[in-house]
Amino acid sequence: MHVAYIGMGANLPSEVGPPEKTMAAAADRMQSLGRIASRSSLYSTEPVGFADQPRFLNAVVALETELKPRDLLNALMSIERDFGRDRSAGVANGPRTLDLDILLIDGIEVSEPGLEVPHPRLPERAFALVPLNEIAPGARDDRTGVTVAQWLLRLFPVLVDVQHAIFPIRSDVWRVGTDRADSARDKR
Repeated sequence: MHVAYIGMGANLPSEVGPPEKTMAAAADRMQSLGRIASRSSLYSTEPVGFADQPRFLNAVVALETELKPRDLLNALMSIERDFGRDRSAGVANGPRTLDLDILLIDGIEVSEPGLEVPHPRLPERAFALVPLNEIAPGARDDRTGVTVAQWLLRLFPVLVDVQHAIFPIRSDVWRVGTDRADSARDKR
């Protein structure tokens, strides 16, 4: 069993509702892939790259799973599609109903077409590092030995200049989603 850290993001509504409802429902769906051990807070973040779009909501979940990385990626992409994401039709870094990325998997490195773990741009992405640091500051890139907290410290001078870019938000829907997942798991 490994712990996979999954980055979540959305800035468009899906058929289940606004981004926070989509992300809560997607986290519930991820329970079928293993066990969600923890969830970060929900963060409001500025778009990166393509700026002319709504702010994103981002979070990270720690998923205990026995799936191999490629199987996990395929399952996550299936969840994205179920919530209206079409990667082939979207603009790079553009608006989306749901984005699920494998950020890290403890003890596993993968470099193959379409799948790289740890995520190659993780050290540059505050929208992923801040929520990941909240739940797993000691998680590390096994190639370099650098921890999530260290990556965030390296990025900190940039964050000081753009504090409006990422901040936590209160969301009863996101927290309720955690409670539903916990109670559903307890009933098994």
